[in-house]
Amino acid sequence: MIKLGIIGAENSHSFAIGKTCNIDRAVPMRVPVIWGETKTFAKVAMEKGGIPEAVRDWREMLGRVDAVMIDHRHPALHVEPAEFFIEHGVPVFVDKPLAYRLRDAIRLVDRAAKKQVPLTTFSGIPIQPSFQEFKKSLGKIGPIRAVQSTGPVDIRSRWGGIYFYGIHQIDAIVDLLGTEAHSVFVHARGPQAVASVVYKGGALATMNCIPEGGGGFHWTVCGDKAIVTLKHEYTGNPYLTSARRIYQLAKSRKNAFSRDRMLAPVAILQAMDVSLKTGRPVRVPKY
Repeated sequence: MIKLGIIGAENSHSFAIGKTCNIDRAVPMRVPVIWGETKTFAKVAMEKGGIPEAVRDWREMLGRVDAVMIDHRHPALHVEPAEFFIEHGVPVFVDKPLAYRLRDAIRLVDRAAKKQVPLTTFSGIPIQPSFQEFKKSLGKIGPIRAVQSTGPVDIRSRWGGIYFYGIHQIDAIVDLLGTEAHSVFVHARGPQAVASVVYKGGALATMNCIPEGGGGFHWTVCGDKAIVTLKHEYTGNPYLTSARRIYQLAKSRKNAFSRDRMLAPVAILQAMDVSLKTGRPVRVPKY
């Protein structure tokens, strides 16, 4: 039985993973301990996730858990605990995005590789069975020329602006088009924005950032032979696939994604953040 410690309780994902493991017992993994940004956050997560204990310092989890999940809303807070547990050989899952700045994400990924410690990060959207089935169906439409995505993104969010929730669309775009993004441009009007991503091979991605996107996520993919669409839907427990991935990370001690696959979304988001502030097209930084 894998023991998972969760660092961060302000995000609903903390108690959702706790519930999946401790109450539903849907995977052979349990969450015995959590650390919350506040006592209230920790208490709510414990109650909703069936988590028996909260610690006052997340470092207290060392030696008590087999892996950790880092679950802050603002990605700038992910780096310190990730570095600590990597240095101590503990598998780490960072609940997207990996970091707020590409340089920090590169440091984490490369340090984990050098120490041979499993480190992974992902959005729960593209790993859903419905999205993966959609991705498989794209083989029938010929080479992908363009992807359009729409979903909830608050570009003014206090938890990192476009990084917060923008990661869901970007992670899906990278899953469909790959890691070779060349440049981005974000055109904002008030709280809404349209972001374009140009790929080195010529493929295009357009990302509609709707702050009150109550309709959820939606994708349209244009190929040489056809245009197909998907309105995102979850199959059963939306956190089950994520919990299974975290379990496999801890059990196998192997990463599910390559270095480039984990770093590309952070690089694209950083370029978008710069474009938002300057109003200009921005090259996606190398990694």
